[in-house]
Amino acid sequence: MSSELILLVDDEPSIIELARMYLERDGFRVHEAADGEYAMEAAAKQKPALIVLDVMLPKVDGFDVCRRLRSAGNDVPIIMLTARDEDIDKILGLELGADDYMTKPFNPRELTARVKAILRRSDSKKSADGKPIHCGDLMMDPSSREARLASQALDLRAQEFDLLLTLAEQPGRVFTREQLLQQAWGFDYYGQTRTVDVHIAHLRRKLESGAIKIETVTGVGYKLIA
Repeated sequence: MSSELILLVDDEPSIIELARMYLERDGFRVHEAADGEYAMEAAAKQKPALIVLDVMLPKVDGFDVCRRLRSAGNDVPIIMLTARDEDIDKILGLELGADDYMTKPFNPRELTARVKAILRRSDSKKSADGKPIHCGDLMMDPSSREARLASQALDLRAQEFDLLLTLAEQPGRVFTREQLLQQAWGFDYYGQTRTVDVHIAHLRRKLESGAIKIETVTGVGYKLIA
């Protein structure tokens, strides 16, 4: 049974109660926050393994909480909850550094499945002992979680590293968005492929100075080419 701490941030008691019940049933510990200001304090003091973060919050909204945590160098995985099924909310959350998002109302079983998958992927990467991978002028070391492009260190967030590593392990192979979700995020879910697109856009900007490129294969997905 898992004993990792999950920080649940939402100002709706019914959402907190439902999510807490399902998370605790699967062995997680849960700490609650009802506003963005306290969420940031709790993130610093409690050091949760993952944060479930609502967008619409009193005092400081979820977008700003995510922005401030990432600016402070806090790489804790974040699943954002949005009340509207609109791309702009989802894209903004991902651009600010969220790892995933869900639209309310959500299935609590799916929430726990995503929490477990993200944490499982994170744990497996932390304990990775694979040999460094070289692709063109890119070098990635799974054991140290370091990436270099033409001898310059690449500043990659945890999920960006996992996504680029998945592509670099098989250069030239075309991955569908669903395959990248399964391999780089660790879960099979066929509705949130926008998550992949936004992270690919982040990586492309960071790889601009190098000889390798992430190519779009229209109607299929992405591949890494040198």
